[in-house]
Amino acid sequence: MAQPKSIYGNTVVIGAGIGGLAAACLLAADGSQVTVLEKNATVGGKMNQHITKGYRFDTGPSLLTMPGVLTQLFSYCGKDVRDYLEFSALSPVCRYHYPDGTVFNAYDDLEETCREIRQFAPEDEQAYRDFLNHTRALYARTADVFLFHPLQKAGDLLQMPVMDVFKIDALTTVSKKVDQYFSSVYLRQFFKRFATYNGSSPFMAPGTINVIPHVEMNMGGYYVRGGLYRVAEAMRDLAESMGVVFHTGQEVKQIVVQDGRVTGVKTQNDAYDTDLVVSNADAYESYLTLLDRKHSSLMKRKILEYSEPSCSGFVLLLGCNRTWEEKLVHHNIFFSSDYPAEFEDIFTHKRLPENPTIYIANTSVSDSSHVPGTGSNLFILVNAPYLHSSQDWSAATSAYADKLIGMLEQRGLTDLQKSIEVKEVITPMDFYQKYRSNKGSIYGTSSNSKMAAFLRPRNRHSDLENLWLVGGSTHPGGGIPLALLSAFHACGVPVDSDKIQL
Repeated sequence: MAQPKSIYGNTVVIGAGIGGLAAACLLAADGSQVTVLEKNATVGGKMNQHITKGYRFDTGPSLLTMPGVLTQLFSYCGKDVRDYLEFSALSPVCRYHYPDGTVFNAYDDLEETCREIRQFAPEDEQAYRDFLNHTRALYARTADVFLFHPLQKAGDLLQMPVMDVFKIDALTTVSKKVDQYFSSVYLRQFFKRFATYNGSSPFMAPGTINVIPHVEMNMGGYYVRGGLYRVAEAMRDLAESMGVVFHTGQEVKQIVVQDGRVTGVKTQNDAYDTDLVVSNADAYESYLTLLDRKHSSLMKRKILEYSEPSCSGFVLLLGCNRTWEEKLVHHNIFFSSDYPAEFEDIFTHKRLPENPTIYIANTSVSDSSHVPGTGSNLFILVNAPYLHSSQDWSAATSAYADKLIGMLEQRGLTDLQKSIEVKEVITPMDFYQKYRSNKGSIYGTSSNSKMAAFLRPRNRHSDLENLWLVGGSTHPGGGIPLALLSAFHACGVPVDSDKIQL
């Protein structure tokens, strides 16, 4: 079906992250001539990859949820996403290792997961079922307003029925709500983990964030054949098929405004005139660096300056010449023995956690082409503080990497150190320098306050009608599906919330 002709004949998109790629596709489908300016040499933003000595790693997102948003993007552009990408459901979705040796394989199949729970927490099997129903109800009450609606103005919140406002757990925390349901320390820690998926602390974030386990456990998590970076590549291919022009190695330095309208952008070498600018730069960067201060209200600047960034990450990429089939599946988590202390280190003391929870993605389990011969490509992630004077990254990096390797050897990855053929480290400083994310954060602002969801920058500038903002630092938040939704909101393209699964 032919799409309506855009009133914006010439558009510049700043940044080729997921939000920028999606906006470029949607605008091109509407008839705009779109140019994308990307600071780095490749597209995808924090969705990236690293390949060396035959080992391939995704260095950003490692799990795809709500794939129907991606399906609708391709459909709007007249294409079938399955002609570009192959989705695979994982079984189990993730394996959880507890300090006492207990192992929990979590599946997206309820009955299969409950069979696991009977082995270590039989007293909480019904609570598990009840809590997933609770998260499903939370999603039903909040998704249309907080995810699938632009929330461009305060009155938009009136779409939520008044009584639902009191049923979304906004006045409690993730941790307190989870503890109301479960007596098992295992399931308490399991469900508190999901708050980290948007860079927040379960001991501070509102209970509304408990919608996240619904998205993964009830709706399903997927791997993309070839790696998650294939999503960025497919979106670039889709955009180019519609005439979108990409210029990499072009860092935008200024958004030009004349007579109350955006008229262009300036890079380090060139200037581009335009009818519309879509900024996929971090919202903090867009408002406080790329725009002249006079074009952002004092209130907006203060909100951005004082909003707490999400946590960042300490990443270790290890190419290993052996496997640990008895220990590792595709997604793995090794829980810390003191969860409250871990988050106090990250968000209160703003330092690397002494006793961290360790996440490992080992895509070679699903795709043997990601390693040379028989081996493992371990993407190891620990939640870390955003950039702050409390943490000296130049001094800590090497020692902390060795610490994690030692911890994993103690948890069963025998001879990990001896097996390493490739070793790379990515710190919050790297996230800042490469992506200009606010203080090296990964997910934009944290959700560690009751008002966080309302303070995220909206997808259209309130005063400059032809400046739109997309990406994980804007409404509705971080992660692949939400970054995609930000582009739909900015471009005024509705999403069918009933069709967000495969």
